[in-house]
Amino acid sequence: MASRAQVSPARRAAFAVVRRVFEDGAYGDLALRAESAGLDERDRSLARKLAYGTVQRVRALDHAIEALGSRPVRKLDPPVRAALRLGCYQLAYLDGVPRYAAVNESVELVRAARLERAVPFANAVLRRLADGARALCASLPEATADEAALRHSYPDWIAETWWRELGPNDALGLMVAQNDEPETAVRLVRGEVEGREDPDIPGAWVVDRVEEDAVAAGRVWPQSRASQLVGHAVGARPGERTLDLCAAPGGKATMLAGEVVAVEVDEARADRLEKTVRRLGATDVRVVRADGRDLPPDLDGFDRALVDAPCSGLGVLASRPDLRWRAEPLHELQLELLRAALSRVRPGGTVVYSTCTINAAENEAVVDAVLADGAAALDPSLGDEWPLFRHRTRPELVQTLPHVHGTSGFFVARLAVP
Repeated sequence: MASRAQVSPARRAAFAVVRRVFEDGAYGDLALRAESAGLDERDRSLARKLAYGTVQRVRALDHAIEALGSRPVRKLDPPVRAALRLGCYQLAYLDGVPRYAAVNESVELVRAARLERAVPFANAVLRRLADGARALCASLPEATADEAALRHSYPDWIAETWWRELGPNDALGLMVAQNDEPETAVRLVRGEVEGREDPDIPGAWVVDRVEEDAVAAGRVWPQSRASQLVGHAVGARPGERTLDLCAAPGGKATMLAGEVVAVEVDEARADRLEKTVRRLGATDVRVVRADGRDLPPDLDGFDRALVDAPCSGLGVLASRPDLRWRAEPLHELQLELLRAALSRVRPGGTVVYSTCTINAAENEAVVDAVLADGAAALDPSLGDEWPLFRHRTRPELVQTLPHVHGTSGFFVARLAVP
C-alpha cells in the first residue's frame, strides 16, 4: 500500500479508466465518472485529460511503445500495458508534465498491481519513451489515409472514409480537431448563464464549465451547439404535433414547441428521458417506450418528426474517446427508422433526419434512398435558414464540422412528405 500512495489520485483514476475501457469494454465517460468520484475538481480534470487522451491516442502510443520497447504490446500484462500507455501519452503529447512524474508514477502503478517482476522492464521502457516518444510521434508521416490514421490514432476505415469524402486537407483537419478537447456548450432553458452566447443558434452558450446546480435546477442543459441546431431545424410550432423517434437523452425533444411524443426503445434510456423532461419542465412532452420501427397504431398523423438516428458517432469522437475503437455504420437501421417516421407524418408535413456522424453512407445515402423511392421530397430551404452550416457540396443540406465550426459534427436534412 505504501507504493500506491506515491501515485497521484488523478493518475490512479486515469489508469483505472484506461484498464476498464480496453480490458472490460467499458464506456470511457461512465468509467471516468465512477473512478473520479470523490476527487476534487482539479484532480478530476487531470484524470479526464489523462484518461481520454490515452484512449484516443492509443494506436500511436502502442506504435511508440513497440518501437522503443522492442516488445509487442499485445504480449504485455494488462496492467503493464495500461501503465506504459498512460506514461507514454504524458511524455509524447502533454506539455508541463515533469518527466519524473510521468515515468515514476507509471512505474509505481505497475508495482501497485503486484507485478514486481515487471517493474524493471516498465522502468526501462518508460525512460526510453521519455527520451524518444515525443519526437517519434511528431515525425510520423501523414501523406496518405493509412499514414494519417496511425499518426493521429484512428482506425483505418475512419481515416479512409474522411480522406475519400472530404479530401486530404479537411480529413487531416478533422482528425486533429477530434483529438482536441471539445468546447463546453449548454442550452439556456431559463434564467441567465455566464459565457459566450452563440450569435447564430438561439439559446446556445459556450461556457467555461457546466454548473451542476444549474443543470439540477433545469436552468441549463449540456448540449453541443450543433445538437441544438438540429432541434431548431425541426421548426416545430405551437399547436403542432411532433414525433421524436429516437429521443433520449432528451435535449432535442425538450426544445420542441407544441405537443411532442418522445419515443425511446431502451428502458434505462427511457427512464433518463423521463427525468430530463421533468427536470426541464417540458410539460408538453410525452415519453413512449417503443421501437421506432414498430410504433403503436395511434401514433400517426403528426405535423413533423425528428429522426436523430443512432449512428457511428464520427462527429462526436472528441467527447467520446473510446467510440472510435467501437464505432460502426448503421445505415440499414437508419433507413428503417426514417421510413417509419415518414409513414407517421401527414401529407405536407416534414421530417428532419439527423446524425452525429460524418459518413456519407449514413447521411446522404440514407436521404437519397427515400428520395429515390418517392417517399419524400427534399426541403431546400434548410440550407437557406442556416447558411453558415450549409453542406459543402449539397447546399440544401446542413453539416457541421468540428474543424470548421468548432462544435460537434452533425448532418441534417429536412424532408417534405408528399
